[in-house]
Amino acid sequence: MPPEDLLSAKLDDHVDSFQVPVIDLRDIKLDPDAHTEIVAKIRYASEKWGFFQVINHGIPQDVMNEDVIAGARRFHEQPNEMKMEFYSLENDKKVRFASNYNLFTSKAASWRDTLFCVMAPNPPPPEEYPSVCRGILIGYSQHVESLGRILSGLMSEALGLNPGHLIDMGCMEGHAFVCQYYPACPEPDRTLGHAKRCDPDFLTIVVQDQIGGLQVLHQDKWIDIPPREGALVVNIGDLLQLISNDKFRSVEHRVLANRVGPRISVACLFTSHFQHADKIYGPIKELLSPNNPALYKETLIKDYLKHVFSVGVDNYSALAFFQVVFMKCINPVVLHNRNI
Repeated sequence: MPPEDLLSAKLDDHVDSFQVPVIDLRDIKLDPDAHTEIVAKIRYASEKWGFFQVINHGIPQDVMNEDVIAGARRFHEQPNEMKMEFYSLENDKKVRFASNYNLFTSKAASWRDTLFCVMAPNPPPPEEYPSVCRGILIGYSQHVESLGRILSGLMSEALGLNPGHLIDMGCMEGHAFVCQYYPACPEPDRTLGHAKRCDPDFLTIVVQDQIGGLQVLHQDKWIDIPPREGALVVNIGDLLQLISNDKFRSVEHRVLANRVGPRISVACLFTSHFQHADKIYGPIKELLSPNNPALYKETLIKDYLKHVFSVGVDNYSALAFFQVVFMKCINPVVLHNRNI
């Protein structure tokens, strides 16, 4: 682990003066007043934290725990020779397994294995998914896609836009699952489960087990996001920060290594790069004005991801490269303070 990460892991593990917002989606379709309040809470969380948890979101708890988490565990705890059938470091493969998939671009090794599966809009043939969790992944995809559309509508409203704006832009057209497996670590003070990073997507929805270890950087402190029964973790991705022109914030987060394990999580990444498209994304025109000019250049998703993969997600802000002022500045590291 890099010395600066090791030091912060030791100092900030038990910051409890902050709590990541928890938003109850109950009655969102039945009570106009509740709907307005939820939009306000999502606006606050997206602007100030970049992270929040949702409860009463409509996905049954047994689907989350007994199906999704258990299915991911079954895959990762198979004999190695069965998992190696899916092993690949090629980013264009729709189903792939890797241990430390960003080992060659990260500053340090992380303590985790990963199964990555593209689910929409152009999924692979069903038989390409691992048989031990195939049906579970396909079923959960339908659940989380529905929730993603609800959240995108609320976020559109939180930006002052029509509820269908983000969907109409294609932000939710594609999604993939990242099934993470963090084994028990005998020396957790010498590594991280997942090094600090920002997500290279529009929106991420995470189901996690009860082990804990996920942290978000808030006001220069690492804040725990403790497991909460029935809750899902939601966070803003870089691409949503770009198109919202910094209205919503994508912030750094990490996973601590733990002597107890394994820790298992399944993240759903919403983005449009899983389909061949030449659509250009930039700051939403309705959010711009003479007093609020565009902070980012327009870009193709594939060009953004090419840059992310070339530098590694934990080396510096990938968004810095696309800032308008980047062309006038020598050092991209100083362009964009993500530690909010």
